[in-house]
Amino acid sequence: METIKITSRFCETDALGHINNTTYFVYLEEARIKFFQTIGFEMDVKDWRFILASTKCDFVSQGYFNQELRISTYISRIGSKSFQLEHDILCADTHQLIAKGNAVIVYFNFNEQRSEVIPDLLKNQLNTYLRPENTEYS
Repeated sequence: METIKITSRFCETDALGHINNTTYFVYLEEARIKFFQTIGFEMDVKDWRFILASTKCDFVSQGYFNQELRISTYISRIGSKSFQLEHDILCADTHQLIAKGNAVIVYFNFNEQRSEVIPDLLKNQLNTYLRPENTEYS
């Protein structure tokens, strides 16, 4: 599991002082980028191999301005051409679950504009972040 910390900014909140729902997708994107860097992929658009096929976020409790959040990223599924990332967003102080997100990532050849089979080396890297389905984060 890969974990990053983010402190919510004033501009990311709504009129009620809550973190705006669209902001969570920005947080999830940052967590995905850090995850890819952790497994050895830099953000080089000339040699990028992934495409986002789907993303979702479930809002569990309220997040607020200046709150430090901890976003944990892990793999829940690895297929032949795609894998699924899961994200848990927690309050860093209380460990309360704020939101849960996921993303389906396709291994993609941009020159040929088609998906490709995930190479074994990458599958092995992804397997180190695989978390069993019914395991809860603590």
